[in-house]
Amino acid sequence: MTKIGIIGGTGPEGLGLAMRFAKAGDRVFIGSRSKERAEDAARRVKEVVPEAKVEGLVNDEAVEQAEVVFLTVPWDAHKSTLEGLTEAIGDKVLVDVVVPMLFDRGQPKAILVEEGSAAQQARAVAREAKVISAFHHLDGTDLQNVERPMQGDVLVCGDHQGAMKKVMALVERIEYVRALEAGGLSNSRYLEEWTVLLLHLNRIHNAHTGVRIVGA
Repeated sequence: MTKIGIIGGTGPEGLGLAMRFAKAGDRVFIGSRSKERAEDAARRVKEVVPEAKVEGLVNDEAVEQAEVVFLTVPWDAHKSTLEGLTEAIGDKVLVDVVVPMLFDRGQPKAILVEEGSAAQQARAVAREAKVISAFHHLDGTDLQNVERPMQGDVLVCGDHQGAMKKVMALVERIEYVRALEAGGLSNSRYLEEWTVLLLHLNRIHNAHTGVRIVGA
């Protein structure tokens, strides 16, 4: 059992990950700026996974309780959220799931990040953390449907081998999902931008697309 903190755990992606990890038997701490919202999200997890070990806390408390911290906030809150949690995160494993993007007249568009990617920005802010980039291509709505098996691969980038292995093991606690190492943290920009392409595919084909790598 791993103690997992999810910052932004009240949004679709964070809530979905909370449900899947709770179903796998991990202990989950859902973080939010509002404890009331976090507690409400924890109740929603328990409605879906009655045996869940889950608790709703304010962000810094969720981080302090966790061994591995997931960041699933919107892009416009990415840097400021990290700046407020740097001390609490310390040298923990930090999994950045954030995609730098915006919607322009309903169309998703990638945002260029000065540091290269959201994950690289996270490393620049939370300097002691072992930053890993992963989980960009699992749809939040699909994650919340815990009775339905997930499909696809999770590509994992990072510069710390031990943290990479830990996160890849967490990936594969979600049934039928495979973890694939995808190189150093500098490759994170490709994972993040690929998410924008998937959103376009979803709209064009009225689908929930994911990623499956063949030949590996």
